[in-house]
Amino acid sequence: MSTNLLALLPELILALTGVLVMLAEPLITPGRTRKPLGWLAIFGITASGLAALYQLHVVDTLRPATGILSSIPVSGSPTAFSGTIQVSAFSVFFHLLIASIVLVTLLASLDYFEDPITHAGEYFALVCFGATGMMFMTSSVELLMVFIGLEISSISTYILAGFRKGRATASEAAIKYFLLGSFATAFFLYGIALCFGATGSTSIAAIAAGLAITKTPLLGWLAVAMVLIGLGFKVSAAPFHVWTPDVYQGAPSPVVALMSTAPKAAAFAVLLRFLFSATPMYRDHWVLMIAILAVATMTIGNLGALLQSDVKRLLAYSSIAHAGYLLVAFTSAQHEAVSAACFYTAAYAATNVGAFIVLTQLSGFDEKLRTLDDFTGLALKRPVLSAIFAFFLLSLIGIPFTGGFFGKFYVFSAAVHGGYTWLAIVGLANSGVACFYYLRLLAALYARPSTDTLADTP
Repeated sequence: MSTNLLALLPELILALTGVLVMLAEPLITPGRTRKPLGWLAIFGITASGLAALYQLHVVDTLRPATGILSSIPVSGSPTAFSGTIQVSAFSVFFHLLIASIVLVTLLASLDYFEDPITHAGEYFALVCFGATGMMFMTSSVELLMVFIGLEISSISTYILAGFRKGRATASEAAIKYFLLGSFATAFFLYGIALCFGATGSTSIAAIAAGLAITKTPLLGWLAVAMVLIGLGFKVSAAPFHVWTPDVYQGAPSPVVALMSTAPKAAAFAVLLRFLFSATPMYRDHWVLMIAILAVATMTIGNLGALLQSDVKRLLAYSSIAHAGYLLVAFTSAQHEAVSAACFYTAAYAATNVGAFIVLTQLSGFDEKLRTLDDFTGLALKRPVLSAIFAFFLLSLIGIPFTGGFFGKFYVFSAAVHGGYTWLAIVGLANSGVACFYYLRLLAALYARPSTDTLADTP
């Protein structure tokens, strides 16, 4: 197998799966189930994950001559497009994480779109195409290739956000996501242009070499700021978070499970590679900006969640706060920051996807359960799903011996080791604030409903 084909194998499988789903959808008689298309998409994402594992096997057989984030290919490692796509343990980790998120989302979506609509095939194809773009982002060591992957991912998620046609909240979600996402993409593209102006290249390795000797350091600093703004939107970092509550409220629950985790994982992978590999000489500048963003994101997310009665909006603000926790890891040295960020990303993805999948099963396509009052006494009627939902909420809080606890422990420990003890303290204080709104939802689940509430329950 050629190195070009091997380097692009997971993405090629997903792109081909999406095309096959689109070609097969018109062949199914209107009114018949679209589940076979869902199973085709599931087969494709499984094959893509297995291809990523094969890539990892190839990388492990090579001597690791460079660091995990290095943009210099390890001798013999698979590359494509003249070295702009590079396979490494770092990229394979995020490939497997994205594939796992998409697989769980597709499994939960098989029945979700069954009755109300007949174009579920488009949904399965868009999920595959979106995942293709996310994987491109994580394996790209050239900013223009990152931009292409970002656009592939973004266009798919813009459409998925408004997939429940005819609903005002869905249309509002799609329009807001598209308009604000377009502005953020413009900032990111402008940052790439400034990188080229300062160094004469858009390659991660060339940018790192060019910024070390550039005669226009201010141009390089502006480039870093523009890229941070563009990626800050994708990870819902404050003050670029304003789209998140409305989009999460209007989008279908399985779509929210996907967009709250997989695109963020891809964006954080790009941010890790860009900051630590392309701009290490500016670390004293961008680490302070990251710390300020982390504090603002944690605080705004948690305080905003305290005011919510709609469960999806509450979880939206929760996801903003968790983006802030993850940013805390960037204040440490490269090796510890990458390890802590990767672990936290995986733990948060498992927890948040699980929470929204349970929400999908409880609410259905019409999402009858929306407010905290709607969840009152739900454990009496759906004890198993309520218990699973409660476990995910406890993990989001960071209760000991859950994935969320270990994720926060590693992130805050990394901040302390990096000399940002005050930031870890702020993070712990925010975790305490978060207990209030998570426990409100837990209390509603296990509270005994009043007689009026029971009478109103269908």
